[in-house]
Amino acid sequence: MAHHLFGNFFLIMISTALQIKMRLIYTIILVFITSSCGGGGSSTENSSNDTNTDDSSSQPCAPYQSSIGSGLTFTCLIEHDNIIRQFYIYQGSSYISNSPVLFSLHGYTSRGLWNMNYTGFQSIADQNGFLVIYPQGTLLPSTGQTHWNVGGWTTDSTTDDVGFINEVIEFLDDEYSIDKSRIYSTGMSNGGYMSFKLACDLGSKIAAVVSVTGSMTPETLSGCSPAHPTSIAQIHGLQDSVVSYYGNLWSRPIEEVIDYWVGFNNCSEIPETLEISGANGGGIHDIYSNCDNQTSVELFLMTNMGHDWPNLDNHDIQASTTVWNFLSKYDIDGLIN
Repeated sequence: MAHHLFGNFFLIMISTALQIKMRLIYTIILVFITSSCGGGGSSTENSSNDTNTDDSSSQPCAPYQSSIGSGLTFTCLIEHDNIIRQFYIYQGSSYISNSPVLFSLHGYTSRGLWNMNYTGFQSIADQNGFLVIYPQGTLLPSTGQTHWNVGGWTTDSTTDDVGFINEVIEFLDDEYSIDKSRIYSTGMSNGGYMSFKLACDLGSKIAAVVSVTGSMTPETLSGCSPAHPTSIAQIHGLQDSVVSYYGNLWSRPIEEVIDYWVGFNNCSEIPETLEISGANGGGIHDIYSNCDNQTSVELFLMTNMGHDWPNLDNHDIQASTTVWNFLSKYDIDGLIN
């Protein structure tokens, strides 16, 4: 009997030591994430025109050397839920007090640094004086790939990403002068799913969102509880074979996502439809208006676009400009007068 108890105790001690060792390795990996780009990210996400280097510091944030934009870039580390989390801050060159904040979220298997390099928000932030935040997702246990915990294909995740974004907001409120009524989120693919989840689960702080090639998982849609009428827009391609416009088991059809927000915001059910022309097949722009608090629900549906962050050269729409032009019209109370 004593031998049996000692054996069990010995096994428990070994298991505990292994768990501690793996947690240490996992934390180190999160700080220096180096995953490859896969289906949930943009085709441009694994390329960079920058030769950037981190400047280590004992402070939460340190200057980050970047050739993109004329503002200031920082890399930051904070601890949330016993995990070291990373995010980048871009401070537009015309930044002043009471600044809006834009979260730009990377896709599945991607990185915040890649998202910072391909989305092109720096020049817009320079012109309009706001902060852009590029958070880094954690590793999904089942695949070892970076992700945002949104349900669907990420159901085995235990990462509290909503809490992490909320903590970043609190950090920004302490370190900068921000307009807490104008905090926005956008994202590519998994980052678009996460933007919708923030609108559902962190609506008390998120004013409006735009999803680019993302959608809503069944879990996000069924559990959605927005805190206020929320302006949302979706940019999508009919040729997207990764996040299909028509949906699948882990992703709701885009039409259903639009219908949900039209209903929640009490908008007119019939949209105004505008044509998007161009050399790459163009598309349509549906605008649902007469919503509560003068919010809006909009769909940019591109004919020949696949799973990509679009620009005028390849898909007849500039995502970064479209995103900011939409979001900047609203605060947490609706249309800005």
